[in-house]
Amino acid sequence: MNADMSVWTLVADAGPIVKLVMLSLVAASVWSWMIIVIKAKQFQQSKSVSVEFENQFSQVDDLAEIYKKQRQSKAPLYAVPKLFYAGFEEYSRLVRAGSVGEVLVDGVRRSMRVQFNREIDKLEANLPILATVGSVSPYVGLFGTVWGIMTAFIGLGSVQQVTLAVVAPGIAEALIATAVGLFAAIPAVVAYNRYTAQMERLASQYETFCEEFLALLHRQAHASRS
Repeated sequence: MNADMSVWTLVADAGPIVKLVMLSLVAASVWSWMIIVIKAKQFQQSKSVSVEFENQFSQVDDLAEIYKKQRQSKAPLYAVPKLFYAGFEEYSRLVRAGSVGEVLVDGVRRSMRVQFNREIDKLEANLPILATVGSVSPYVGLFGTVWGIMTAFIGLGSVQQVTLAVVAPGIAEALIATAVGLFAAIPAVVAYNRYTAQMERLASQYETFCEEFLALLHRQAHASRS
């Protein structure tokens, strides 16, 4: 009885529809775990790079010096350093074009806003997949369970005497589909909620840096005119 009721035996004996449901859920789980690992690395790198750059930024008042140091370090360009590059390069271009005052600051602000949106898009990439896996997988598993139970009861029509030993395997294999659905959904939901919260914190950090950059730029613009 125990050998016949092992999980692997039940999966092997499941009907084609239930097997297809389980296979799709396992594939969704593997896909979501790949995304979870990739996003964990991305968020960690974005956070560490941003914190390190902001520490350097707070110690230097000359934007050109910060830009030069960043170019010499050859560090990867994303997160806050990417915002700085977008702002400073637009600032340099507008200065060469003769822009001053609020025109200069507004131009830099627009350029940094565009880059800000791009960085947020990178952080948000693939998060909808986690949300979809987390919300849909339980229902797919439930479909497999309902189908399996329905098939099991249909099979009882040809049985003269219904006992627990006859009914249990069919119901058990059907319930495995629900278990697999939850196994796929729970990590995806947890990861989605966690990464969404981290993305909001990074977005706030990016916005704060943009304001600090523009404030420093505004001071330098006024100092150069006086």
